Amino acid sequence: MTDINTYEGAPEAEFRDFVALLKPRVMSLVVFTAFVGLWVAPVDVHPFIAFCSVLFIALGGGASGALNMWYDADIDAVMQRTRNRPIPAGRIEASAALSLGLILSGFSVMMLGLAANWFAAGFLAFTIFFYAVVYTMWLKRWTPQNIVIGGAAGAFPPMIGWACATGGISTESLLMFALIFFWTPPHFWALALFMKQDYHKARVPMLTVTHGRPATRRHIFAYTLVLAPFALGLGMTSVGGPVYLAASVVLNALFILGGWRILRRSEEMALADGYAVERRVFKLSLNYLFLHFGALLVQNWMGGW
Repeated sequence: MTDINTYEGAPEAEFRDFVALLKPRVMSLVVFTAFVGLWVAPVDVHPFIAFCSVLFIALGGGASGALNMWYDADIDAVMQRTRNRPIPAGRIEASAALSLGLILSGFSVMMLGLAANWFAAGFLAFTIFFYAVVYTMWLKRWTPQNIVIGGAAGAFPPMIGWACATGGISTESLLMFALIFFWTPPHFWALALFMKQDYHKARVPMLTVTHGRPATRRHIFAYTLVLAPFALGLGMTSVGGPVYLAASVVLNALFILGGWRILRRSEEMALADGYAVERRVFKLSLNYLFLHFGALLVQNWMGGW
């Protein structure tokens, strides 16, 4: 990790630059899945406590993002997709991002313990550590399984939300975890297929770099097959029901079909159309997760099994 600081003549940091450090797009997924996990839990939670819980989980997710940007500043400066982030662009010092991440980490964990319970707070602390240390500092630069194992960090929020309401873990929260965990590899590998050069230049051992695109295509299809039973299995629990199951069947059929189309394509075909299919599957994967958790909310409102 190379310390990248602001340079003379660089534009001054604006409020939106500090917001960007928190990775708001990633945070939106954290907030939504954590909220769903809390909302569908079989325990009534006071609206104010629920609001505070989701807020502090979001701040914890933002803290993880700031720590990630601090450590990955050298990689971000090389990759076209990330080189305009606040630190490599010189708008914010790396040390400021580190301080922000550490302060928000401590604040979010402490406040979640006071607002909800200390089990949920400990879970949040572990999630921040897992993302910032286990994934960012170790897995990301060491193994092509970085996304597979590191995906656990993004899969914990609905479990934390559930823990805020119940104080524990259940089959339902574990299946929500599994839904995100097994969704993460095909989601990111679809992106890596048309962003391979970025990872190659940054020397990040993404599967496309270490094993090539054909192997990545096989892995994407395999994971869409592994993912489907967990997604459908969630529909058979107390939080599921016919609405969720119907949505899940359609979404998984589309995702498997997308994985199959990726598998059947050669590099010549992909280059000829600018990786159009891979880009569509990547966009589909975003909708896949939001629609699954949205279906859980609708099912909860209508009543489950």
